[in-house]
Amino acid sequence: MTTRRWGLAVFCTLVLISVGQNSCTAGVGTNFIGWQDQGVQTDTWNRTPDGMYSNLPNLGPNDPYLYKYSAACAAVNNLEPTSCMDGRAACTQAKGGRLVDWYRSLKPPSPVEWTLIARATCIYAEKPVSVLDQIAGRIEHEFKQLPVAPATIGSQPGPHTLRGNNTNFYANATEQTFNITLLAQEVHITATPTAYTWKYGDGTTLGPTPSHGAPLPQDRIGEPTKTSHAYTTTGKYTITLTTHYTGTYTVNNGPTLPIPGQGNIPSPPLHLTVWRAITRNYADNCNQNPTGTGC
Repeated sequence: MTTRRWGLAVFCTLVLISVGQNSCTAGVGTNFIGWQDQGVQTDTWNRTPDGMYSNLPNLGPNDPYLYKYSAACAAVNNLEPTSCMDGRAACTQAKGGRLVDWYRSLKPPSPVEWTLIARATCIYAEKPVSVLDQIAGRIEHEFKQLPVAPATIGSQPGPHTLRGNNTNFYANATEQTFNITLLAQEVHITATPTAYTWKYGDGTTLGPTPSHGAPLPQDRIGEPTKTSHAYTTTGKYTITLTTHYTGTYTVNNGPTLPIPGQGNIPSPPLHLTVWRAITRNYADNCNQNPTGTGC
């Protein structure tokens, strides 16, 4: 069974007819939308004239139709047979759930001729919790549990560099997508790298910064970049990177929604050795004095 969410209130006028059905007119919108669309199981619930909650169609003041429902498979239902599932077993999102069939007819002065538009749809005595709200409440936790692949770290030069020189660091990070099932709904999640926090191993931190860096051409290695760092002391250092991912999600191919918070994914560390360069000037001519300093 599929039902559809409707964004605004529906106003109904109770009309008793011989088989005990309810009839109502719906508000807001202009075109009829069938209830057989694939989508979220239930979102906006509105009250029927007899105090039940249902996904009534929400079609605007110019909607030319009247609507009514009757118990699914009821003996008084003299239209075509519908699903005979037990409403107590099928409709479990709230108390008092039962299955009904929905019909529509053109408003007078047109002849009232009821047409089946939705089979075996749930109505409830209490308002069900919106599945979209439930997903929204859980999506940040689910996002942080995803197996997002970490960025890799590159350096120029590396794995050795010189003290006092600019060492260029850069991150290779990619947008990633995931499909999960949450509360029986198909949820598509996109994780996008948006910021980076660099720790260069000598107590210096950069970020969070939007700069992920990039490799330099060979003839430009040593130039300063937005993510480069110059070490002042020789030794062995461990460079770490945390990539901050933001997320969006859709439910059953619906609109794209933002995910609150961030996913913070650490990268495997990069190990770097910093050397020093020593320059000396010598006056000896090694041809004349092969044993001189520097020869």
